[in-house]
Amino acid sequence: MDPMKSLGSLDPAKKAFSVWEEFKNFAFKGNVIDLAVGVIIGAAFGKIIESLVKNLIMPLISLVIPSDQSYTNWAFQIAGKEVPFGLFIGDVVNFLIIAMALYLFIVKFLGWLMKAKQQEATAPAPLTKDQELLTEIRDLLQKTAAPQAGN
Repeated sequence: MDPMKSLGSLDPAKKAFSVWEEFKNFAFKGNVIDLAVGVIIGAAFGKIIESLVKNLIMPLISLVIPSDQSYTNWAFQIAGKEVPFGLFIGDVVNFLIIAMALYLFIVKFLGWLMKAKQQEATAPAPLTKDQELLTEIRDLLQKTAAPQAGN
């Protein structure tokens, strides 16, 4: 059957309904919802880390590096032009903290979970009572068949 003929025979309302159903099936799959939740939590985590860097870490660094101004005003002069670097340092610290958190979670924690699952999967399951009995019967049959084979 020609696909174009079957497509042309559909009512426009049915086409729209079909597209809506396909979209609904896609959008409400578990993976899409999980991804959306992950993005929202990631954005919130980023804001918390940004606040940590701007309000705690960088002011503490400002105490260690004596200056008459806060880190946001740190700059140096090159050929009469001011090059601000304080905010850049704050953004680098922010990135490093987020990168470390992601590394610890994704590489270390999830790697540990995957390794534990692999070890669990490779360990054979204990034999059931039926399997134990069948194994005993097989072994007994092999023992009785072995002396007869020698005759």
